[in-house]
Amino acid sequence: MTLIPTRRRTAAAVLTAALLVPLAACGNDETKKDANGSTASGSAAAPAANLTVLAAASLTDVFKTAGAAYEKAHPGTRLTFSFAGSQELVAQVSQGSPADVLVTADTKSMDKVKADTSAPAIIATNRLVIATGEGNPFKVDDLKDLADTKLKVVLAAPEVPAGKYSKQILDKQSITVKPVSQEPNVRAVLSKVELGEADAGLVYKTDAASAADKVDAVEIPDDQNAVAKYPAATLKDSKNAEAAEAFVAWLSSPEGQKILQDAGFQKP
Repeated sequence: MTLIPTRRRTAAAVLTAALLVPLAACGNDETKKDANGSTASGSAAAPAANLTVLAAASLTDVFKTAGAAYEKAHPGTRLTFSFAGSQELVAQVSQGSPADVLVTADTKSMDKVKADTSAPAIIATNRLVIATGEGNPFKVDDLKDLADTKLKVVLAAPEVPAGKYSKQILDKQSITVKPVSQEPNVRAVLSKVELGEADAGLVYKTDAASAADKVDAVEIPDDQNAVAKYPAATLKDSKNAEAAEAFVAWLSSPEGQKILQDAGFQKP
């Protein structure tokens, strides 16, 4: 047996150890990956991507919160939101605007672009309330009060989901309202009331809650109200289909649902 002198044996051991360290590190790293390339912790199940999400204006606040939570749980993914009235979002999709996910405030809007989307999933529901100035200075108690011509009322335009729901519930009660303006989205209605440019307006319950320090919300009984449904779908032209599908699925997950419901949205 040929023996390596002590110094040579020591040097050889050090060299061997140095060579094995990066190999071991690579081996350990691979063992932390699953078949989808995700880490063992499962915090990044979807591939990293920059996603553009077209979302109804009434989702503005809650989606900012949801987006931050999603990005934290999925390192490398970045969400860019574009908020507008559902009718505007549908027009963008029809015109080929690049995006990955569409979320509208009604199913009819989503149906208009069904050839451009995957099968949608309802992620939340909502209801209307009467928004008034803080302290309800004009003592608005119910829908019938909105017919008072001395009251400056604003509504969402008829082509906007919130406008369609408003017309539906007013027609159901045979109430005629002559709005001083019809706005392009529900957030614009809320803004008019916040700024004192209108005495009252019909908005979603979640919108009024987001401005609770500036407006009061008068509840509308369920039997006089309408249920707004929010469908979410991926766009077929998305260049990040897998990541987009993962985000839409997450909106229906326990974490996504908790964020939506904490903001006042109701279960699908």
